Amino acid sequence: MSKQPRSTGTKKRTLRLLDKIEKVGNALPNPAFLFVILAFITMVASYFAAKNNLSVTFDGVNVQTGTIEPITVTAFNLLSLEGFHYMVTSIISNFTGFFPLGTVFTVILGVSVTEGTGMLSALFRRMVSKTPRSLISAVVVFLGVMSNIASSTGYVVLVPLGAVIFMASRRHPIAGLAAAYAGVSGGWTANLLLGSNDPLYAGMSTQAAQILNPNYVVNPTGNWYFMIVSTIMITIIGAFITDRIVEPHLPKYNFSEGEQVEQVTSAEKKGMRYAGIAAMIYLVVMLALLIPANGLLRNPQTGSVLSSPFMSGIVFFMMLFFLIPGIAYGVGSRKIKSTDDIVELMSKGIAGISSFLVLIFFAAQFTFFFNKSNLGTILSVNGANLLSNIGLIGLPLLLLFVLLTCLINILIPVDTAKWAMMAPIFVPMFMRIGLSPEMTQLAFRIGDSSTNIITPLMPFFVMIVAFFQKYEKDSGIGSVVSTMLPYSVAFLGSWLILLTIWYLLGLPLGPGAFIPYGGL
Repeated sequence: MSKQPRSTGTKKRTLRLLDKIEKVGNALPNPAFLFVILAFITMVASYFAAKNNLSVTFDGVNVQTGTIEPITVTAFNLLSLEGFHYMVTSIISNFTGFFPLGTVFTVILGVSVTEGTGMLSALFRRMVSKTPRSLISAVVVFLGVMSNIASSTGYVVLVPLGAVIFMASRRHPIAGLAAAYAGVSGGWTANLLLGSNDPLYAGMSTQAAQILNPNYVVNPTGNWYFMIVSTIMITIIGAFITDRIVEPHLPKYNFSEGEQVEQVTSAEKKGMRYAGIAAMIYLVVMLALLIPANGLLRNPQTGSVLSSPFMSGIVFFMMLFFLIPGIAYGVGSRKIKSTDDIVELMSKGIAGISSFLVLIFFAAQFTFFFNKSNLGTILSVNGANLLSNIGLIGLPLLLLFVLLTCLINILIPVDTAKWAMMAPIFVPMFMRIGLSPEMTQLAFRIGDSSTNIITPLMPFFVMIVAFFQKYEKDSGIGSVVSTMLPYSVAFLGSWLILLTIWYLLGLPLGPGAFIPYGGL
């Protein structure tokens, strides 16, 4: 395999572009404070909108009767006396009533035990030790994608492990870093299982959809079918880019100081056996409660699974899916010796999302203020009418929305912050022109994932640069982005093609989740 040095000219051009992006991005306030600014903008906008008697009339759901009838919505002035009283008395309820808060908190209780016991790291290393050299790239990318079931664990655990895995196979460690980073960050939208991000997105989408339809609920499984296919696609494309484009163009690496993948210990093997048995028992119990026509978790009236206690409680069942095997692994590996250890792991997991809780507090205020002002309804109805009048609907609109999200992600890479800002506007707007909240959410996730790996403002980017510098001292921001750019372009292009095929075939996005919205 021939190795060619990096192009100096390309690095200089990339660095100039990235310098501009960094300057603009760094000029933006912290995402939490950005919501404070947006809340103030909403207050001022509501004053002028109410003063000019802005209103819209549309066919909507009457909350009392549940029937569809003409509804007129007028802008509400948040700076009026009534608005002021609402804002000062609703701060706490806005936070505690923000849908994503409880869902994420619940899932993290389970994920923190699985992660804290070291189960994920041991499982990754075990899989790699059994993998043929020819499949190393595909396995590393695949594990990167799958790691997002535990939120950001992959950045810390799998990315550096990717380099060690490649070195153990006498392959360039930078290629291993790139493959792992592509899977973790670029594959943020994909997975075979439901991850901690799914209930988070679903919660925000539900909050936004209820601006138009108070009864609408987006389930965490809303994008699951598309995610499964995306996992296979990203794995294949990521491996191809690594083997055929990235690694052949890396400079030769000296393996004199090579590292080896840490072997799975006997205690870890025992823990994995315990976890496997616990997971099987849990799955058998869940199937026993779901498969029979009169299963306890089915809808008692209709026998349906889609509108059932199982779907309503799926966040809790996700938490148990992580928690039970995690505890079993901890007991088997002697990482958990008492119930105190379990609680301590949960506490550490919650402490790890403290910055997210701060962000959610301010995001909740903006969301509820925006909803109370009725500006979201007015914008969504008028925006939907404008899009319909110019003929920008359906698939062209979705593709354009993906590209818009890609660009926004370069400057605001925190996915939760972006979706909290964008969902209240675009979800109800797209519902008005016949696109379901699940479809809008999916288009957002595609755009967000595609450019994750090339934005220097992404929270983990500095850490990735440090990993690169460990194996190539001259690496910098430009080196990382130029290495990752082929993945970004390939992922975006393939996702746009997959989205187009999915849309044209009218395939379901997940259980009970479809592309069109037929609620109104």
